[in-house]
Amino acid sequence: MNLIEELRWRGMIQDIMPGTEEQLNKEMTSAYIGFDPTADSLHIGSLVPILLLVHLQRAGHKPYALVGGATGMVGDPSGKSEERNLLSEEVLQHNQACVKAQLERFLDFDESKSNAAVMVNNYDWFKDFTFLHFIRDVGKHITVNYMMAKDSVKKRLEGESGMSFTEFTYQLVQGYDFYWLYTHKNCKLQMGGSDQWGNIVTGTELIRRKAGGEAFAFTCPLITKADGGKFGKTEKGNVWLDAKKTSPYQFYQFWLNASDEDAKKWIKIFTLLPKEEIEQLLAEHETAPHLRALQKKLAEQLTTFVHSKEDYEFAVKASEILFSNDTAEILQSLNEEQLLQVMEGVPSVEVNKAELTVGYDLVSFLADTKIFPSKGEARKMWQGGGISINKIKVGNEKTTVTEADLLQNKYLLVQKGKKNYNLVIAK
Repeated sequence: MNLIEELRWRGMIQDIMPGTEEQLNKEMTSAYIGFDPTADSLHIGSLVPILLLVHLQRAGHKPYALVGGATGMVGDPSGKSEERNLLSEEVLQHNQACVKAQLERFLDFDESKSNAAVMVNNYDWFKDFTFLHFIRDVGKHITVNYMMAKDSVKKRLEGESGMSFTEFTYQLVQGYDFYWLYTHKNCKLQMGGSDQWGNIVTGTELIRRKAGGEAFAFTCPLITKADGGKFGKTEKGNVWLDAKKTSPYQFYQFWLNASDEDAKKWIKIFTLLPKEEIEQLLAEHETAPHLRALQKKLAEQLTTFVHSKEDYEFAVKASEILFSNDTAEILQSLNEEQLLQVMEGVPSVEVNKAELTVGYDLVSFLADTKIFPSKGEARKMWQGGGISINKIKVGNEKTTVTEADLLQNKYLLVQKGKKNYNLVIAK
């Protein structure tokens, strides 16, 4: 299967310029995608362009990852309803370094290979480019009519906020990136999200008019969720690739909780599994959707790809804690950071640690922490065997809670019934 066939089957191609497939079949082709350094981490929305570069490299072509140090200073209007805040040079440089480190985990930068990945920063060719030279050398090749016809420009001009000259020039700046990479690195193909088509085509037009050359392009669809929600967003915000911003456990949970409809699409887009294996998984899912084989495989592949096998194994183990009974040992083995990851979303209450030092009457403890509305209800459930502390069922012989019960000398996980949890924090 050639690269374009593979990407089409995976649902990763929306628009494609004539001649692109032929170019890729003809010779090793250099191609690039731009990454926006407006944050110090990429998020899962960036996984599609990352995977496009991974597929490209696996097919024997040469990937260029462009970190937009210059374009990050301008702000891309595509898909935006209002002007972005501009970042300082220091912040952009820090963000670029972080993004570069992340991309190095997914692409092979080994310079001994002919199709080694290369990282470039458009600030390098824009920093000494004067405004006069830019409007003479670039601006005169693209008409205002051409620029105004782009959807991203039209929508903003029709909106209330309008569009600044800064953002209006963005497509010229991005177009020049493609021209520069074409003339200096023999880069003949640009890829990106479907919202970038207008900017990308400006680049191919500039190459045609200014260099008399032919360049190619294709875009992938923007990822959506079946329920209409924004892909990659949770109640806490973006799902980041940086483990400090989104823990591997939370990352794993995002994919595990995918709807059936989304999982059917995402298993093709976000994994590198071969067609036969994916088709087998889809067939298994159809016969037994309740087993959630697609979601489990998606969560395994993505957590391992972005983080590590160990992080995936921890996430599976941690996920069992709240949903299985025999997990007291696993709970005891977690460090504080892991414990708090697993307990995110579990209601928490605080108690005075001094009360535990002398021994806190169990029924009073359950009522005072508001885990139960009254001592009577607490006593009834305790005597009926419906209370567990740290995943161990509390028998009638246990009448007090003490410091010895604490996890990490600070936490207690109290379970009432099958599914109701409270995290008690002793301070």
